[in-house]
Amino acid sequence: QVQLAEAGGGLVQPGGSLRLSCAAPQNIFSIASISWYRQAPGKERELVAFITDGGVTVYADSVKGRSVISRENAENTVYLRMDNLKPDDTAVYYCNARVFIWDKEYWGQGIQVTVSS
Repeated sequence: QVQLAEAGGGLVQPGGSLRLSCAAPQNIFSIASISWYRQAPGKERELVAFITDGGVTVYADSVKGRSVISRENAENTVYLRMDNLKPDDTAVYYCNARVFIWDKEYWGQGIQVTVSS
């Protein structure tokens, strides 16, 4: 079973920053588009940002301008840095790896991010 390893969540004060990481097996990472989703209590899961295997990035409007998604191929890891965090950013964040040529996707278990003073 493929596992994506998420790390970097926790409690952050409003205005603060954090960096989430998502590590995937090398055979998947090299050909996958990696996304971060989040789900707040009582809300649907929503896309936060993704990066293709070629490095193209897309951001949700809610985080655009204060977030950067990047991939470190040597580490098989994608990072999501978020700045100027707001209480509305509080959610469980999920990493997703999608391999289009296999028509498969894989999910991480989720990691809690809480923005509160």
